[in-house]
Amino acid sequence: MADDDRTPETSSPKDATASSLADAEKAAQVEEAKARVQAAKEAAQKAAQGPPGAAPGPPKAPVKKKEEGPKPSDASGHPIVKKLRAKFDGAVIEALEFLGQLSIRIEGVRIVEVCDALKRDADTPFNYLSDLTCVHYPDRVEAPFEVVYNLYSILANQRVRLKVSVNEADGVESVTGVWPSANWPEREAYDLFGVVFHNHPDLRRILLPPDWEGHPLRKDYPLEFVENQWTGKHLPEFTEVQKEQMEQRRGDGLEILSVPEERRMRELFLTGKGVMPKDK
Repeated sequence: MADDDRTPETSSPKDATASSLADAEKAAQVEEAKARVQAAKEAAQKAAQGPPGAAPGPPKAPVKKKEEGPKPSDASGHPIVKKLRAKFDGAVIEALEFLGQLSIRIEGVRIVEVCDALKRDADTPFNYLSDLTCVHYPDRVEAPFEVVYNLYSILANQRVRLKVSVNEADGVESVTGVWPSANWPEREAYDLFGVVFHNHPDLRRILLPPDWEGHPLRKDYPLEFVENQWTGKHLPEFTEVQKEQMEQRRGDGLEILSVPEERRMRELFLTGKGVMPKDK
């Protein structure tokens, strides 16, 4: 009988020789690359040490520290500050200048007369109230609020910033008698910070509904969905099915409002009917 077993094929001598030559070539390339790296390192070390027998080079310069930025400087010598101090004894508490910006801290009870004097000044009449805003400093227990008045003189092309420290109980006098344009900015500061401006012609909320609780721009205001409390009081009652549908739509990011109560509220605002009464 013929034997059906087949012996496995073996590689030829030519294939083995070619494989060994390829391996040897790769090894030679690797050794050549290592030699180049080592030579570069030695050259760098010799360059750093200098020629044989030479004195060591100078030490490297220390790393420069980051330069401090500009700081406010005393502005007591500014002409406007001198003029105010000469005219209103004790009204100017502090005067600083920072990057060309003059800031003067004024005693709160004298802010109206100081503003009126600056507006009527012959040399630099500050006849434009460019902005009125407020800043909250919770750590300042006695006067945590700072009302800021940014004034601009159109004729002299100069700016000055007045600051008044106040607390919620005392508030500050309104400057609407000096600049009528202070009406809405003072209402905004009252709405969002709770600062009261005495003798304001119409001091009430301007951005939020009248029955909104709290003042959102205070730094101690809770970062929660407070608006949901207000809408919960003003929107009609939803059934459990409607609430579930609304939550599903909001979760899916759908813009279409299909619940009748939601449509009515949307139409209310689209037609210009606000919750707050309109200005007379």
